[in-house]
Amino acid sequence: QVQLVESGGGLVQAGGSLRLSCTASGISSPINNMAWYRQPPGKQRELVAFISTGGDTNYAESVKGRFTISRGNARNTVYLQMNSLKPEDTAVYICKVASIWGANYWGQGTQVTVSS
Repeated sequence: QVQLVESGGGLVQAGGSLRLSCTASGISSPINNMAWYRQPPGKQRELVAFISTGGDTNYAESVKGRFTISRGNARNTVYLQMNSLKPEDTAVYICKVASIWGANYWGQGTQVTVSS
């Protein structure tokens, strides 16, 4: 059974930091790229950060210079370090893992709330 377990969300004041983690298990094929999305209240889901199997990264313009995506040594864990958080970063953050065969797996999401 495929499981993506996210952790690290919470309530933080503007200017603060949080580190999200997502660990995948039960995926039978090798993992390709990994990503973090977010869904603010009443809005559509949007891509926040992406990391390829080779370590190339991409970020949404709104988080560039503040957020950093990385992968763990075991290659089945992805992190999102979020610094200088703003109230507009408030959202449910969801990790996505893609296998080398193109199958996508989604986590349940972790709530991040930034107070002003």
